[in-house]
Amino acid sequence: MSYEYILTETRENVGLITLNRPDALNALSDGLMDEVGQALTSFEQDDAIGAVVITGSEKAFAAGADIKGMKDRSYMDMYLGNFIGRNWEQVTRCRKPVIAAVAGYALGGGCELAMMCDFILAADNARFGQPEIKLGIIPGAGGTQRLTRFVGKSKAMEMCLTGRMMDAQEAERAGLVSRIIPSADLLEEAVKTAGEIAAMSRPSVFMAKTAVNKAYETTLAEGVAAERIMFQSLFATEDQKEGMSAFSEKRTADFKNR
Repeated sequence: MSYEYILTETRENVGLITLNRPDALNALSDGLMDEVGQALTSFEQDDAIGAVVITGSEKAFAAGADIKGMKDRSYMDMYLGNFIGRNWEQVTRCRKPVIAAVAGYALGGGCELAMMCDFILAADNARFGQPEIKLGIIPGAGGTQRLTRFVGKSKAMEMCLTGRMMDAQEAERAGLVSRIIPSADLLEEAVKTAGEIAAMSRPSVFMAKTAVNKAYETTLAEGVAAERIMFQSLFATEDQKEGMSAFSEKRTADFKNR
């Protein structure tokens, strides 16, 4: 399928989505986010794909939502049209892991899109921020909620109230990103990491993702209870038998996703 605002490709068992509005620093227009959702759905339905990477350019992952497309809209336009909710949430609904490979600016909606992914790999030139306050609004795609959960109330409050950006080093220290990678190696490393995940047992990957998200969204007791059930249930899979047999026999496991 051909797209206007994104590029897609398959690299073995990894799906790659590249945001492609270079003249607008990958500003997240309705059309672009529609296409991201369509591409994610396509990769979700492809049994050969085990993980997905979303990336932008070296200069900008995405410098924000498309301000030109929003500025003249009314409250009723936004509310009745379900702006953001209509087409952004597919990122959070994916069962397959989605990795954000962020270089350059990830601001406003760009930062929020990255935080919707399962984890963020950052280039050494990455910069994150929620500058919506400077436009007379606040983050609307989860920025006040996810950023607070990642970096804590004090830092999130400062960033949302001032619009200050944090660089990759501060983002790693604060827990927003998992690793910093030299800019020239970012995409290669992100695809390699996604490939390692895609080679694991798919039932285990799905359940591990679900279990970590439980920790993020529920109490400790509820999360541990859910984890225990998922852990026990994996002993009904062929992949558990194969994985433990391969370990005992000192060989590489051949998972069948069953």
